Amino acid sequence: MANSKKIILNSLFSAFIFLFISSSLYSKSDKINNISNKGTDLNDVIISAKKYYDNSRYALAIKNYEMALEAKSSDSIAIFKKLAFSYAKNNQPDLASEYINKYVIANLDPSFVRHSYFDVISDSESYQLLVDKYLKQVGLWSIFCFYVAFIGFFISIVLNFREKSDKVANLLMSAFILIHSVFIIHIGLYFSNYQYYLPHILYMSTLFSFLYGPLIYFYFKRVTINYRFQRLDLLHLIPTILLFILMFPIYNLPSSEKLRIILNEERPYVNLVSISKLISLLIYGGLVIKMYLNSIKINKYFSKIVFNWQRNIVVFCSVYIISYGIYAILIVKHVFSGFLFYIQIVSMALLVLYVSYTAFVQPSVFGTLRLIKNNILPEIDKYKKSGLTESLSLELKEKLRYLLDEKKVYKQNNITLQKLAQYLDTTRHNTSQIINEHFNLNFFELINKYRIEEAKELLKAEKHKNFNIIDIAYEVGFNNKVTFNKSFKKYNQITPSEYVKSFVA
Repeated sequence: MANSKKIILNSLFSAFIFLFISSSLYSKSDKINNISNKGTDLNDVIISAKKYYDNSRYALAIKNYEMALEAKSSDSIAIFKKLAFSYAKNNQPDLASEYINKYVIANLDPSFVRHSYFDVISDSESYQLLVDKYLKQVGLWSIFCFYVAFIGFFISIVLNFREKSDKVANLLMSAFILIHSVFIIHIGLYFSNYQYYLPHILYMSTLFSFLYGPLIYFYFKRVTINYRFQRLDLLHLIPTILLFILMFPIYNLPSSEKLRIILNEERPYVNLVSISKLISLLIYGGLVIKMYLNSIKINKYFSKIVFNWQRNIVVFCSVYIISYGIYAILIVKHVFSGFLFYIQIVSMALLVLYVSYTAFVQPSVFGTLRLIKNNILPEIDKYKKSGLTESLSLELKEKLRYLLDEKKVYKQNNITLQKLAQYLDTTRHNTSQIINEHFNLNFFELINKYRIEEAKELLKAEKHKNFNIIDIAYEVGFNNKVTFNKSFKKYNQITPSEYVKSFVA
């Protein structure tokens, strides 16, 4: 009997607990439903929450604001803000950070993160993540990007002010460096979080995605075979035009809409553009490598500096294409950080820095820089301000002797002072100075002297007895018989024909 009574009491107690808990849950649910259905009740909850907040009773304020959110208040943005403040004041940094982020996205206000109310949670990890994500900052990566971009912009201008150079080739290379610099500065703005404060930079560098390949392709085509542009070449711009048409609606959006896209991490067309750009780079990269290999076979007289320059550009571009392939895969998989992500940025930056280095240290690649206009000095002062040191002068002299004695560059009928300077890896001015100081001749006198000496040897040789005089002239680099005869007589006081007769006699 006692056991039966105990069982009944336990059952009644359990039932009471169950009913109490259920009634509490239902009452809360009913209250929320009532709040949702009655605007006056919702207003009362918000007013109560405000009173609790003003009286620093943050736990009760949070409870009421959360109820208002669950009831789907129309003023949710203001509630996000109050909850962020309340959780911060209540020393709950993780929840405070959660509502800070919600407010930033809803109100399009990244600067909210720096509000003084959040000083109490400034040491928390969750809050620091928001600071790193939204607030302007300058770190090593952003400084590096801005530095490289500035150099790139400068070089893209300077290349177009080179004297006695291929203006078309330099224009192509300067455009190539310019679009790289735009991309790098865009990355720098991304690293420093300026995309939130300058939303119009959204997709700033994307428009140039399909120009990298054509620019470097036509550059190589120009410098290797002196290619002249045709109207048909405009077809290479079709992908860029189509891309502009695709992206124009985004470019035309107001800044608030662009900021909304950035904050919500929406990336329209990113996968399509990334894969298409990779395909474009692979196609044009293959064409450039093929053209470079063919040019090595055809152009036997490339100077060392030109050979190294073209080889290095091909290597840098190949590395960039590979790194971009990795970058495109990461973009498709929504990975936007890590070592592999930064490889593309580094490879692009190194390419810009290499071109910049070459433009100033090895100027013969692009032509000499116009520093002084109409600078006419007397012959005696011609090399007065030359920066050519004695050791470099002797080194260039030996290199010049090697080119003349071993390579016999004078046999090229189109040899010029500029081309000879390229072979020597120096400037026209230095080349002219070397010839004047060490040979006591000018360029044309030196070349013709070597040609005439070569012609005399050929005329003496048995195997050339059946050659005509004009054949000998062409063989040593002259373009016509008249110039050959005139130069030959200048150095030997007799004509080639008279020289042959005197030799036979």
